[in-house]
Amino acid sequence: MRKPWEGRFKEKTQEFVEKFTQSVSFDKRLALEDITQSLAHIKTLYEAGILTQEEMLTLQNVLEDIKREIQEGRFVFSEELEDVHMNIEAELIRRSGEVGGKLHTGRSRNDQIATDEKLYIKKEIKECIMLLKDLRKKLVKLAENSVDVIMPAYTHLQRAQPIRLSHYFLAYREMFLGDELRFCYAYRMTDFLPLGSGAVAGVDFPLNRFFTAKELNFRALVRNSLQATSDRDYVLDTLYACAVVGMHLSRLSEDLILWSTQEFGFVELPDRLCTGSSIMPQKKNPDVLELIRGKTGRLYGNLLSLLTSLKGLPTAYNRDLQEDKEPLFDSIDTVKACIEAMNLVLDGLSLRVENMTPPFGDPIIATDLANYLVMKGLPFREAHRVVGNLIAYLLSENRSLGDIKLEELRDFSPLFDEDALSLLDPKVVADRRRTYGGTAKEEVLRQIEVAKREEGM
Repeated sequence: MRKPWEGRFKEKTQEFVEKFTQSVSFDKRLALEDITQSLAHIKTLYEAGILTQEEMLTLQNVLEDIKREIQEGRFVFSEELEDVHMNIEAELIRRSGEVGGKLHTGRSRNDQIATDEKLYIKKEIKECIMLLKDLRKKLVKLAENSVDVIMPAYTHLQRAQPIRLSHYFLAYREMFLGDELRFCYAYRMTDFLPLGSGAVAGVDFPLNRFFTAKELNFRALVRNSLQATSDRDYVLDTLYACAVVGMHLSRLSEDLILWSTQEFGFVELPDRLCTGSSIMPQKKNPDVLELIRGKTGRLYGNLLSLLTSLKGLPTAYNRDLQEDKEPLFDSIDTVKACIEAMNLVLDGLSLRVENMTPPFGDPIIATDLANYLVMKGLPFREAHRVVGNLIAYLLSENRSLGDIKLEELRDFSPLFDEDALSLLDPKVVADRRRTYGGTAKEEVLRQIEVAKREEGM
């Protein structure tokens, strides 16, 4: 096959070089975006008087035929033609004749690939946002169904203070809402059209780039042709958004993995999402959650890979930029699969409330005993010391706060009164935190109503 650039070359491209430099094996994924872009470019060429109406209709009809073949999986891509653009263009020329050669007027593969990528990213970000919305709705539903469940919150993986389980689910809902905002930012940074910038310096045909932007539904134009063809910041923004989603999914996975162990016993994972051991018959392994946690490393690696590729590039287009596509495609595929997997897990999650609820007098109420003394006028640091001494005493006696008497409390501070005993109930303690964003029942219910309103539930 003849290559469109081979005119100045005296030797045929070596077979190894063709295989080493080709990108069609992975960028054929952009075929439909490439045709969408070309159809808009054809209209722009017609508006500029470069194509006649007959030529425009011919090119449009042939491209639509090629599009159908691609959608049906009948189009054959050739590595000899390097990339998705040259494969489609070569077939267009073969079917339409000389007029097919006019399509590339005022366009370079440099601004062409950037446009294809941006069309692809905008489409995929919308899908990621919808998946995140489904995930957040499930978390809100779980929160709504667990308002009266009290559990220990952990810091340093040690039992810290009592909270409502609803509060936990709402915390992740906030994280995934932040992820949507990051995707929205990536979308906004992608929503500038590079087409019409040529290889590096713009084009000398009277192309109306604003017309093209409207045809392709871009918010604005990239304002500098040099920037248009060498920029991959929008890919970095997308990879970063994917990596942060992965991080949040990984943290949620880790919690659920721990909670599903016999040591915690807080949740039961559905059998259909777990696997067994090849040697230990009793095992039920949380493989889906472990793989979500593991795949987050790929999302981080893809971001770092492209950052590294970009760091030493001279300005304008370089072939190194071809290396942005596989990380991009992999991150999009991975993050979408991980969100879907977590949606399945949350759908089948069973709560074991009896194991989760802290008992009366659980030491996680210690902070509130200290705060009680503060409200009586004792400086916090002194109150902290008093309650610390109390806990140390109970540990030495192998006793719990649940069976302590008022007289014993007063041995540590005369400021303790009868009402201090109510603070031994973790539910009472959780309900004392009425500040905005706290875990008191009235505040959690308010948060749930806000979340339902924001999610359109």
